[in-house]
Amino acid sequence: MAVNFDFTKNYLELIVTYTSVIIMLSRIDDKKVLVGMYNCAHEMSNGSSDPAYPRLAQMLMEYEQPMKKLTEEFGPHTKAVTEALLSLQMLYPRRNLPAEQWRSAQLLSLLSAPAAMLDPTPCDTTACEYLSVEVMERWILFGFLLCHSSLNSNQSSQELWKMALRSGLYLTVVRDETINIHKVTEDYFDSLKGYSKRVADIKECREHAIANCGVMHRERRSFLRHALKELVKILEDEPGLLGPKALFVFMALSFSRDEVLWLVRHSENIPKTKTPEDYVDSYMAELLFYMERLRTLMTKYDRVVQRYHILYLAKFDTLLLNDTIQNMYVCPEEESILMTSFVSTLSELTVNQVKNGEEFDLRAIRLDWLRLQAYTSVSKAPLMLKDYPDLAKIMNMTQFHTKMVDNIQEMLHETSDLSILCFYPRVFEKMFSLSSEEVSMQRYLMSFPLACSRFSQCAHPLCPEEVIEKRCLRLCVTFLEEIARQTSSIILDICAEQSNLNDQLLPKHCGQTISAARNKKQKKQTPKKEVQKAKPGTESQRKDRAIVTNMDKMHLTLTELCSCFSQTSEFIVFNHIVTPTEFLISQLEVRLTKVIVKMVHYNQTTQEISRPSDLLAGVRAYTASLHTLSRYLSLDVTRLVKNVLLQQTQPLDSYGGQTITTSALIIHCPTMHCFVNQTSENEQSFKAEEYSDIVEMQALAELIGPYGLKFLSENLMWHITSQVGELKKLVIENMDVLVQMRANFDKPEAMVNLQKRLPAGDNVLKRMTIIGVILSFRAMAQDTLEDIMNQHCPYLMGPIESLRDLVSPDTDIKVTLSVFELASAAGLKCDIDPALVAISSADNTSIEEEYKLTCLLLVYIAVSLPMLALDPSSCYSREYGHSNNIHCLATAVNQLSAAMFTVQNKNIEQHLKEFLLVASSTLLQLGQNVENRVDSKNRDSIYLLLHMIVEASPFLSQDMLESCFPYVLLRNAYREVYKAVIVTLG
Repeated sequence: MAVNFDFTKNYLELIVTYTSVIIMLSRIDDKKVLVGMYNCAHEMSNGSSDPAYPRLAQMLMEYEQPMKKLTEEFGPHTKAVTEALLSLQMLYPRRNLPAEQWRSAQLLSLLSAPAAMLDPTPCDTTACEYLSVEVMERWILFGFLLCHSSLNSNQSSQELWKMALRSGLYLTVVRDETINIHKVTEDYFDSLKGYSKRVADIKECREHAIANCGVMHRERRSFLRHALKELVKILEDEPGLLGPKALFVFMALSFSRDEVLWLVRHSENIPKTKTPEDYVDSYMAELLFYMERLRTLMTKYDRVVQRYHILYLAKFDTLLLNDTIQNMYVCPEEESILMTSFVSTLSELTVNQVKNGEEFDLRAIRLDWLRLQAYTSVSKAPLMLKDYPDLAKIMNMTQFHTKMVDNIQEMLHETSDLSILCFYPRVFEKMFSLSSEEVSMQRYLMSFPLACSRFSQCAHPLCPEEVIEKRCLRLCVTFLEEIARQTSSIILDICAEQSNLNDQLLPKHCGQTISAARNKKQKKQTPKKEVQKAKPGTESQRKDRAIVTNMDKMHLTLTELCSCFSQTSEFIVFNHIVTPTEFLISQLEVRLTKVIVKMVHYNQTTQEISRPSDLLAGVRAYTASLHTLSRYLSLDVTRLVKNVLLQQTQPLDSYGGQTITTSALIIHCPTMHCFVNQTSENEQSFKAEEYSDIVEMQALAELIGPYGLKFLSENLMWHITSQVGELKKLVIENMDVLVQMRANFDKPEAMVNLQKRLPAGDNVLKRMTIIGVILSFRAMAQDTLEDIMNQHCPYLMGPIESLRDLVSPDTDIKVTLSVFELASAAGLKCDIDPALVAISSADNTSIEEEYKLTCLLLVYIAVSLPMLALDPSSCYSREYGHSNNIHCLATAVNQLSAAMFTVQNKNIEQHLKEFLLVASSTLLQLGQNVENRVDSKNRDSIYLLLHMIVEASPFLSQDMLESCFPYVLLRNAYREVYKAVIVTLG
């Protein structure tokens, strides 16, 4: 191994590969059926059976007992195999040392000899230093199993074999297929005569391995974590050291890879031991992390490594090799040509080629060196390589240097390939789970999905149809989703805590403090049972910084997890570009959406719900806390919050979940610009004014935004549509009477008789009132939307408002509706409501029929107004309006009629004048009807309702009202209502 390394390595690897194939073949139960099916298929396709089929069938029969047949085959090769294995007797024991000796020798430490830090690593056996221990153990154990006779005849063979048996219990055959080497060897040796001592050796080695190998490998992993950490920190600070100390990097990767794979092999086959914890590792993430960092550094600074080794090859290796060749006293022609080509090729290398970005290919030199090893290692060769150890040492070192020029990635794969983890998903996931439970390991968790990016290397060229891509992607996504879940959980926990602290500062909690201060000022005694609550801010007061609060712990955990995301911005897994932060954003989006919906505190049983201002305060607290993420990660928090809040403006979020948009007698109070509870003796827990005043409506508008208000408007329009449909049914049922009333409204005697034939007037008024209430609430929401738009988009509101004001009665109806629709979307008021126009035009009835129904509906409403005078709840209150919300009739009449006549392309002003005439005539009869005298207070309230209709209409004027209804009646009505209010308040 120290002389002709490549030749010996390939020879031993061929033996082990052949043995592995035969062992795997013996494990296939249906191999005979499969071979038979193959032969049938070949015969059907080609008309004849495969010529090699008889030999293949014979082979399957011969290798039914693989060990017996293999040992027979390797009998003649015992001497050569033994010599090759014994060349490891210096190398393997030196590599298979306990961690204590590694530590005392300061293995892999660049700081152990600071003066020699810039010197190249001196080594006579360069390639052997990063040779895998697992590979050597497979060579030794499989080799001596096949050539077992040397164990009885050679003490050195026996010692080397026993040392390998003590290092572990399982060997890899291929991928996740393992072999219990002690059991297989013992079973086979039991069948041989004269091997009782070897069987005893196997049992002793197995017991030693069970008792000691677990802790030995655990200590090695612990040492390697600290050694790699030191190495990474130094090389990150001084990447120029990657040139002279490249061998240290590959040694560190090889040692670490061996320990990881040893644990993987034994984790699913833990022996019966008193210390099973030796076979699990909660700190695996850190070791994988530093392995990944070393790989990244070598890849990032590959030009540095190239430049250094080109200079080394040209200025040292070439000269030394040339001198060595010149001093050889025997050199055949063919070997001389090969060695001369080494010198000439290497001497042509220049640093300028690196600067110019040229690609290097020095495989020819390495192949020629392997060819030279073959020529000089056979018996009776004219030039024996073992006679010239200096040449072998120089060429082995030179070969390593050439790999640093053109084969760094292949070297990284050779020394740090962990793609076998793809075939141990349970073990890999368990390692991740254990590491994620350790707070100190959370910053290294990204090493697990990054390891998945190397799994593409485990695909075998002989099996191109093998599907492992989905398995690898699933593992990668599982890890990233779990990391994102943990991170989002801790982020939202911090946000929740900050929201609770912010909630303590809201005005609603200051009542107790004000009361206590007032009692103290008035020297009143505080109730003894009352527990004094801690004031906001006390949670930040500490007497000792050593005291760690729950918030401190959460921030520490957040720091660790965010450090994990900062390890890489993106990586590739089987041609899929993976961006870890997108997983975090996705998780935060889903969870934040649920949190906001949960903050509504909607109780379907009690119909309780949070006030919009409270919800808005909570959302703002969460948003402020989320923005602190920018201190840890390069994360677009603004985009995240916008996406979440934008989804809240829709009835369902992007995942189909509910949002805040889908979530006592109450009356509309135009004076207070809100809805309020009607006063009653029973105390009501729900107070409408707490949810519908200006502040709450502004908070609602800011939460759900224009899109949410649009959905709210559409939902309200659906309710109006249903009410309009019922009103049309009533008009159709009483069409004959209404037609006569429209024609005879100025004839009191005829109207009295017709009114007796007209039923359901109160039903019409109730439905129009419902429409008015809905439109009043919608108007309040529109007003708050206008405030929000003026706050956030003031540059848009001016042009839109100017465009709205340009609309006149002469403007084309389509243009008018387009302008009004734009203005309404911005929250501006319009003479004609485009939303009502939309629902009015959705009916399938002809325009002529619709026009007739609209005119008669207005007549129906006008002639039904006297019925309100009989209802005491219609009495006007200076504070609230009407207790039965009949004052909302003004909004309903004006907006609904304007929308309907717009669809029918009729003159709105003309038809509202007709409504005013019919209503005035009907109301003037209230005071003249002796048989049905009504309370003057109720009658005056209905007079004022007619005045409200005129005031609320952009199409009617006070002059129009005075032309058909005496102003003196309105003046007296205002005086009487005001007097009644004074008496009530007094």
